[in-house]
Amino acid sequence: MAMTGPELRRLFLDYFRQKGHVVVPSALLIPHGDPTLLLTSAGMVQFKPYFMGEATPPAPRLTSCQKCFRTTDIESVGNERNLTFFEMLGNFSIGDYVKEGAVEYAWELSTERLKLPAERIWITIYPTDDEAEAIWRDRIGIPVERIVRHEENWWGPAGNTGPCGPDSELYLDRGAELGCGKPECAPGCSCPRFLEFWNLVFMQYFQDEAGQRTPLPRKNIDTGMGLERLTMMLQGAPTVYDTDLFRPIIDQACALTGRRFGESAESDFSLRVIADHSRAVTFLIADGVLPGNEGRGYILRRILRRAVRHGRRLGLDQPFLVDTSRTVVDLFGAAYPELVERRAFVERVIGNEETKFGQTLQFGLAVLDEAVEDLKARGQRVIPGELAFRLHDTYGFPRELTAEVAAEQGLALDEAGFEAAMERQREQARQAARFGGVQRGDVQVYQQVVAPPSVFVGYGRLAAESEVTAVLDGGRATRQAEAGRIVEIVLRETPFYAEAGGQVGDTGWIVGPHGRAEVLDTQRPLEALVVHRARVAEGWLEVGERVRAEVDGARRADIVRNHTATHLLHRALRDVLGTHVQQAGSLVAPDRLRFDFTHLAPLTEEERLAVERAVGERIREDLPVSATQTTYQAAIGAGALAFFGEKYGATVRMVSTGEYSRELCGGTHVAATGQIGALLVVSETGVGAGLRRIEALTGRGAEEHVREHLRRLEHIAHRLGGDPEVRVEALLAELQQARRQVHELQRQIAQQEVERLLGQAQDVDGLRVVSGDVRVPDRAALLELGDALRARIGRGVVVLGSVMDDKPAFIAMVTPDVHVHAGQLIRQIAALTGGSGGGKPEVAQAGGKDARRMPEALRAVPGLVASMLKR
Repeated sequence: MAMTGPELRRLFLDYFRQKGHVVVPSALLIPHGDPTLLLTSAGMVQFKPYFMGEATPPAPRLTSCQKCFRTTDIESVGNERNLTFFEMLGNFSIGDYVKEGAVEYAWELSTERLKLPAERIWITIYPTDDEAEAIWRDRIGIPVERIVRHEENWWGPAGNTGPCGPDSELYLDRGAELGCGKPECAPGCSCPRFLEFWNLVFMQYFQDEAGQRTPLPRKNIDTGMGLERLTMMLQGAPTVYDTDLFRPIIDQACALTGRRFGESAESDFSLRVIADHSRAVTFLIADGVLPGNEGRGYILRRILRRAVRHGRRLGLDQPFLVDTSRTVVDLFGAAYPELVERRAFVERVIGNEETKFGQTLQFGLAVLDEAVEDLKARGQRVIPGELAFRLHDTYGFPRELTAEVAAEQGLALDEAGFEAAMERQREQARQAARFGGVQRGDVQVYQQVVAPPSVFVGYGRLAAESEVTAVLDGGRATRQAEAGRIVEIVLRETPFYAEAGGQVGDTGWIVGPHGRAEVLDTQRPLEALVVHRARVAEGWLEVGERVRAEVDGARRADIVRNHTATHLLHRALRDVLGTHVQQAGSLVAPDRLRFDFTHLAPLTEEERLAVERAVGERIREDLPVSATQTTYQAAIGAGALAFFGEKYGATVRMVSTGEYSRELCGGTHVAATGQIGALLVVSETGVGAGLRRIEALTGRGAEEHVREHLRRLEHIAHRLGGDPEVRVEALLAELQQARRQVHELQRQIAQQEVERLLGQAQDVDGLRVVSGDVRVPDRAALLELGDALRARIGRGVVVLGSVMDDKPAFIAMVTPDVHVHAGQLIRQIAALTGGSGGGKPEVAQAGGKDARRMPEALRAVPGLVASMLKR
């Protein structure tokens, strides 16, 4: 009996564990600390710092089953081959075994554990990699005729920059009956005979942004084998979608739709889309990606909405993705416990997004279908970019979805026009989504520093005697830093905390025998290197000198109060809102703390007070705060929280606040919670879809905040001349009375406008046509006025225009028994002012660009109505 997908996953990891590899949990789909990637796209991504010599691995031999997502295949998903989300099995050597070891392990696992027939395995190598050929030929015994050289056997970096090198791939010959029949048929042929199943990458170089390659500090091995393809191969399935990693999801979709997988190419395509995208959205959301309009959020929204559309094509008019997501969790929850833990949150996010899109999908498709019919009738083959932009802006249609629908109808999309219409929003998105981080050039500067590893000694003290081991001035090493220069100083031991985990770097002083420097910031550009950005205030500092390093104690005290408070806040939020709450970012500064977390809705007043009370109680209990060194597994077993997708070594630091909170954290903290004093939440806002932000104050900052509010109340009381509460109530009553009077005046003016416009109505083939320019404060008032006119005209058409924010706005309304489509009419009217619009047959809205042409557009209404009646 063929092995299941989960069994193959376990077999791979167990094999390499037996070969001395440490099994590393999959990293999140959100890459940690890699600005070149939106999403984790390969097994080696989390090990990139180890390959580059920037961090120390937990062991030289590692293995993992990594969650991966690739965006290049989204439009192709639905065919029999392509996937967005997949699992990558891999074994990795960081400066340990090289080509020989990688080849021998791959061969033994393939032939002895997986029982693949040795005589049917072919090998490809890079054209100049004679070493790899010799290993396969002489050590393994592969005949030279089954070793093929290909230019494609070079593995580039996962992004624009990164480790790279030649690779060697293993192919399974699935039989001549699947081949093209040509004598030269071999791996690389376009026919399905040869199936690549394992790639062994020999990481030897680093590629920079200019494409230049330099040797890595040590040679490494990175291998990758897709679990889905391996399962297909071992189960003898025709496609990955026919394996046990997909069929339960497809069967669930079939049960919901009443379709049968295999009954038609069209329905099979949509079923495969739903299966792949259900897996992808479930894993993405569980890893902290939330729907949005840029970056990762846009990718999630795009595939979720693509799945919804394909569900509609199969007749699913009601939300269904929560059902298929549940099947995904059932399938993969044992291997990825986070799916089970965050199931409820994942379902809420999917349900909200699907419902929201479902409400507009029907209208958007109707607009698009109408436009397609109109274009075909006029012999045009390109959907205007302006229309694609309106679908995106009004109905939430990703551009790619519009392009996909267009392609199904044999039409193209005006991409340039869409980009022009989106330019302002795109520029905003680019600014907001731009990734930060240390640039590669900066890293190379610090890698040139010749100094022993910096040792942090500041957990228990704020001052230390040390030695200057390096000085950088303008990125260049120097022996001496003189007064007035801003430099970077490296110390052998330092009490200064380097910025990390949201906690800002320490400031203070470095004092030597010949001068002193004010430390402005402390950073850790490399794992073993701490640099103190400092201004030399007096004299000079020199490499080799003994110095005294002193942290600004008052500032550090403010920081540690805020840092421990974030741990208390994190636990309180999870207790009050649910365990779906995950830390998504933080700032621990001396003057405030900022805490970003996953949650779908604003906190109610009751929830906010409950969180503040919970934290306040822990502060008053004066709980002890302690840090212990332990293993990652032991810390997680003790209930410690480890978010952000951080990479952990063999030993981790766990910070415990009594029995209330445990987190993996390298930051500095108070000795007991009573030192925090108090915590005041000053704001709670949304910072993105499904992301909330709390800003809070502790200690001195909280005291000053309360003082300032009391001072303001006293000032207000003085200005009002009495009890502030009584006087404010009186003022509010007066304001309410004034608003009622304004509303009555607006109603009277609107009635006069109705009478004026009715008096200008024209007869068009027996219809009353009212069109005119009105002055109203907003679109709601414009629609209200239109409703009033439509109710009075009997049988006819109403078109109104009004200038709002220096641009014309239009509405069109048609009584039910008139054969004029309001959406088509408003589109023609808006076009006369350089705008666009659309809507339902009886009500439509539009916007223009040139307000000067609005009178001309309104005068054209009777003629346009007459021409539409003649069609």
